[in-house]
Amino acid sequence: MNWTFPGYQPGQALDWEDLADRYDWIGDLKGVPQDPHCHGEGDVYTHPQWVVEALIALPEFEALDEQAQHILVAAALLHDVEKRSTTVEEVIEGETRIVSPGHAQKGEHTARSILYRDLPAPFPIREAIAKLVRLHGLPLWAIEQDDPQKEVIYASLVVNTAHLALLARADVLGRLCPDQADLLLKIDLFRTLCEENHCLGQPRTFATPYTRYWYLNKAGATPDYVPYDDLKFAVVVLSALPGSGKDTYLQRELSDWPVLSLDDIRRAHGIDPQDKKGNGRVIQMGKEQARIFMRARTSFVFNATNLTRDMRSRWIDLFTEYGGRVKVVYLEVPYVQLLRQNAQRPYPVPVAVIDRLIGKLDIPDGREAHEVDWVVGWVRKRACPPGPHSPGKARRARRCFQHEIFQPEAYRKRVFFYPLSPPSAADPPFVNPNKVPPFLTFPGPQSG
Repeated sequence: MNWTFPGYQPGQALDWEDLADRYDWIGDLKGVPQDPHCHGEGDVYTHPQWVVEALIALPEFEALDEQAQHILVAAALLHDVEKRSTTVEEVIEGETRIVSPGHAQKGEHTARSILYRDLPAPFPIREAIAKLVRLHGLPLWAIEQDDPQKEVIYASLVVNTAHLALLARADVLGRLCPDQADLLLKIDLFRTLCEENHCLGQPRTFATPYTRYWYLNKAGATPDYVPYDDLKFAVVVLSALPGSGKDTYLQRELSDWPVLSLDDIRRAHGIDPQDKKGNGRVIQMGKEQARIFMRARTSFVFNATNLTRDMRSRWIDLFTEYGGRVKVVYLEVPYVQLLRQNAQRPYPVPVAVIDRLIGKLDIPDGREAHEVDWVVGWVRKRACPPGPHSPGKARRARRCFQHEIFQPEAYRKRVFFYPLSPPSAADPPFVNPNKVPPFLTFPGPQSG
């Protein structure tokens, strides 16, 4: 097992007062009201207590390994954490109701921040918890969406949908509401929908990464349709907090690629990062340089922080409109290392600014690009080759290895951890490349 949530021991009740004293994000929930129509049990502090009790009583929970239990308990504790900041009264059909709009999305960011800075968790565990928080309501409303199939397939690429259904069931059982039976039925329908689309407890597989990207981004597309791949050049989009080592990564891994850097443009023209009007000019100059590369079919690297999905999409949409094959490379180092490296930069970013950026961070996923690499805690000089290491490469395997968080058929998401001890029994297995459909070739720098 890689990580445990402090305060939880299997088979033992949680000490809620101790947790509230220890963590303000739990104590802050005291007194936050909930709508009595949906949550007759009381305030937001009471609800997660009921949810955790319902969760650990479920036979499906008892059948899980201890690591999965810790993940689900942490998600249950955090799933409504941002009701503390989003709860308001709203008049609905002439009646005053209590609502918490956006609490799941904001809660994802809070969970990620807590598990990165305050209670450091391994990257895949942290993201599993954060995505459970973000999508905890999906099983209740997926079947009501315009495209329920796409909703559950996308969810399967970022979270274990069986765990998600289990959390949703505990969420419903952990409340007093008149429509509890109807809500539990919706969860059953969600599970059925996942089963029908081969994505219950596993990611939906696609013939190619381009097929996956096409399906998730084209209205009316079907998951089995394989579109013609006519992409002409490649763009590597870097995404990282300040101090994560983007420039060092470029020098070591992509030194022969042309680079479009907004920071370089800003410094070349003497534009202050806080100058909004000036930054508008920087973006326009950056887009024009990108167009020059793309018109010539020249592959290049786009070097910027690109921390939010919205920020990345503005550029990725431009690159794909010109026929580019986009790979997002997300870089991450531990928080303490991040602060140390940032302090050593020629242009360090204030720590308070970094903390605010962490609170806004969206981890890239397979909806955004043709390929996604998560490079976590990296310290190496050369890229780690795909696939399992052979016995003859044992020494190198101790230095680095490729760790597949999800099946690569779902989308090409490679996660590199540096440095790492050999994998434990709790780690997902290496993937035999002979069982993986051919990946789309991601070309190096080229033109023509």
